[in-house]
Amino acid sequence: MKEPAASKRTTAKFPKLLKLVARALDDKKAEDLRVFDVRAQSSITDYLVLATGTSEPHLRALRAELERVLDGARVPIIGVEATEGSGWAVFDAFDVMVHLFTSENRGKYRLELLWKDAPAISVTALLAVRSPPKRAGSSLTKKVR
Repeated sequence: MKEPAASKRTTAKFPKLLKLVARALDDKKAEDLRVFDVRAQSSITDYLVLATGTSEPHLRALRAELERVLDGARVPIIGVEATEGSGWAVFDAFDVMVHLFTSENRGKYRLELLWKDAPAISVTALLAVRSPPKRAGSSLTKKVR
């Protein structure tokens, strides 16, 4: 199957945005973080992120952190749907759509099954930190005696 062509905007922002979202959710201890490449299946977004909160307060914390991080990175949020006590929040950041669930609702709606034909993206790879290249003569490369 042929890979969908990426636009310049997506090529420039996608990896950073997806890593930013994954890192923010992981830092706030989201459970069962899953990422799917839905470009071939969806006309409204490129990537789908699913995560579980352990409780309603945890879900609110995940939502607040995601809003803070996206706002800090100047990523436009097209829309947020989150009703207090619903156990589900949705963020639309155009290229990336994020669904946050309580465990009960994650099991009830099973979005993984809806998008089962979409390739999964390794969360471990998204969260991997790349070390900056070492420069000759920097204090980091000099031996300490």
